[in-house]
Amino acid sequence: MRLPDAQAWERLAASDHGVLATVHPRRGVDAVPVVYAVDDGHVGIPVDRVKPKESTRLQRERNLEADPRATLLVDHWDPVDWAQLWWVRTELRRVDSAERAGRLGELLEERYPQYTGQPFEKVLVLRIERVTGWQASES
Repeated sequence: MRLPDAQAWERLAASDHGVLATVHPRRGVDAVPVVYAVDDGHVGIPVDRVKPKESTRLQRERNLEADPRATLLVDHWDPVDWAQLWWVRTELRRVDSAERAGRLGELLEERYPQYTGQPFEKVLVLRIERVTGWQASES
C-alpha cells in the first residue's frame, strides 16, 4: 500500500543510509550504498576521506556531471514479520550550492560521529523532486 507523503518524508529523514542510483554513460544504472543528510528539500551525500577509495574522484560524481538525475532508495526489511516492510524512493537532481553544501555538511557531522571535523572533500547536493513510498501494512 502507498505510504502517505508525510510518512515517506519522515522515514527518509530518519533513515541512516540508502542506495544512491546514478546513470553511467555506458553501463546504465550505477547503484552504491551511501549515508546522507536531509535539509529543506535537499539531500547531502559526502565525498569523504574516511573510507579507503581508489580515487578521490568518485564515479557517482562523474555520473552526475553527465546526467544530474539520481534516485535514493531507503528501506526497512524484517525477515520474520513482512508486515513491517517499507521503502521510500526519492527522485533527485544535482544542484550546485555552496551554502547548502555547508549546511548539509554540518548535519552529516552531527549525524555520523565518523564525520566529526568534516573529513570529506565535498558534499554532493541533490534537490528532492519527488518522494514516494510503499508499506506492507498500515501499522
